[in-house]
Amino acid sequence: MPKPNSPFLSRRGLVAAGGALGLVAALTACGGTDRAKDGAGDKGTTAASGPWSFKDDLGKEATARSTPRNIVAYTGTAAALSDYGVQVKGVFGPTRLADGKPDPMAGTMDISKVEVLGNVYDEFNVEKYAALKPDLLATNTWDGTYWYVPEASKDKILKLAPAAAIGVGDKVSMDKALERTADLAKSLGADLGTRRSADAKARFDAASAKVREAVKANPGVKVLVGSGSDQMFYVSTPKTSADLKYFESLGVEFITPEQDKLDPQGFFESLSWENAGKYKADVILLDNRTQALQPEALKAKPTWNELPAAKAGQVAPRVTEPIYSYEKCAQILEDLAKTIQNAKKLG
Repeated sequence: MPKPNSPFLSRRGLVAAGGALGLVAALTACGGTDRAKDGAGDKGTTAASGPWSFKDDLGKEATARSTPRNIVAYTGTAAALSDYGVQVKGVFGPTRLADGKPDPMAGTMDISKVEVLGNVYDEFNVEKYAALKPDLLATNTWDGTYWYVPEASKDKILKLAPAAAIGVGDKVSMDKALERTADLAKSLGADLGTRRSADAKARFDAASAKVREAVKANPGVKVLVGSGSDQMFYVSTPKTSADLKYFESLGVEFITPEQDKLDPQGFFESLSWENAGKYKADVILLDNRTQALQPEALKAKPTWNELPAAKAGQVAPRVTEPIYSYEKCAQILEDLAKTIQNAKKLG
């Protein structure tokens, strides 16, 4: 998983704080008032009385006087919480496409019911955030930072409410990220004892078994994880992303780029299009995010068309940022099992 400031991700400048400084100061002076009255319990959740706390994957403990209800979250985190019945008031991150439809990162969350504070990296409206009277900010973490919280306004944002980050990077695997996301949802009132929750977990376990079976039935399939931009082709290592680490544990054989050629954060190797054929793969899992070029657009790149997997039509979408609910990750594994099962080794 690349850093948000990697070359192929869109940027839109730093957030202008504007009048947010006054709001920050006013709300901070209040010492974080009890805002439970601002949000009633959502369907599928049960509010706990008394103090609330959650130790996140940065080792920090978020606390509140009562279970947070005015929650603002990174879009993917919000989508996962929504699958557990925990609704948020605001989101930041890829939420709406240019045509107004939900970005895939939003999952099945109803985006008409949330305040969008920013739709791209480095876009976070601090004034709108303060106006929501947040009592929790929830996001993921890849490398020890709060994902999609702009560095320039981070200090102002983190003063307004406690924050909780779920690890999805090099220190965890998909199963652990799922477990921790479920822990957060439970702390926020989600009922994990429902039939839906049990079915989703069973589906995930069954899908994991399908991937193992597919690998055993069709051994030796080499998989490359890539992402395309206008100027570069990026080859990801499976070592620094929770999803790829889990796939590898199920037996999937990845092509791993050279360690000394990786970006400073250790996520990917950057190849010019002239050198895009450096690694030969039977299957390419291609970044499905809206900022990355998709197969139709990549046809304009001659070297893409010469890649064995592209010539053979063995290119499948990679959900680069999974929504960490068992329901969504089960679908990812089911699709992966089919991809491996149907792949031909290209020699």
